[in-house]
Formats: sequence, C-alpha cells, structure tokens
Amino acid sequence: MKILLVAFAIVGLTSCETMRHQFAGPALDWQARNGQLLYHGRKTTLIGEVLVRFSKAGDLELTFTKGPGVPLLEVRQDANFARVSGPLARGSWSGPTGQAPMRLRGWLELREVLMASGEKLSVHHEFGQERFIFRF
Repeated sequence: MKILLVAFAIVGLTSCETMRHQFAGPALDWQARNGQLLYHGRKTTLIGEVLVRFSKAGDLELTFTKGPGVPLLEVRQDANFARVSGPLARGSWSGPTGQAPMRLRGWLELREVLMASGEKLSVHHEFGQERFIFRF
C-alpha cells in the first residue's frame, strides 16, 4: 500500500512539470524594440526601461526595469497563455490569458497593441485606470 501511494505521489509531482506551458524562445526572426515606458496606474506612476521582443507567430516577451538590475515586471505571452512576474504583478501569475486577474489584464492587452504598432516611435494604450506610454 505504501509503495502504491509513493508511486502515485511521484507520478503526480512529475506530471505537473510535464504539463507546464512551454513558451517559444527568442530566435533570429524575432523583432526587438527597446525604449522607455511610462506606466500610470491607480496608485503608481513609474518611468523605466522596456525591452519588447516578439515573433511573427505572436509570442511576446516584455521586460520593464528601473535602472540596471531592478526588474519591475516581466511578461511572457503567446496567443493563449501568459506568465507575469515582478513587483508590479504583486508576485507572479501564470495561466490562460482569458483567466488573468483584473490587475494584469492591461499588461496582457499590450501584446496585441505592440505587435500592431509596427515601427511607431510612440505607442499609447489605456485599460481602465491604467495608462501605458512607450517611447522607442
């Protein structure tokens, strides 16, 4: 009986790892843009450096930092799934994009906005009480 319980525990723990969502890694055909982001939330206003990378398939990586080595928010996202972490995310969250907590939805809308922006030097987006202003 103990062996059976241990076997179920091992299978349960290892299957969680194999079910974990795998994002595509950056490749040579990905576009990258860097610049500054002004983020204005309900209680927070921040200006920092932003690096955005995305693929033709719709994969996105966004890193928002304040100075060297101070990450504020990191987003990895594809058409259906997202992972967000950092102080602005209040920890970390991952899951289907449509099930994201309200506090992260503005950030997750940026994928479509940034991919549609082409080569624009300035990109603006608003979601509820949040404003995002990119300067590339």
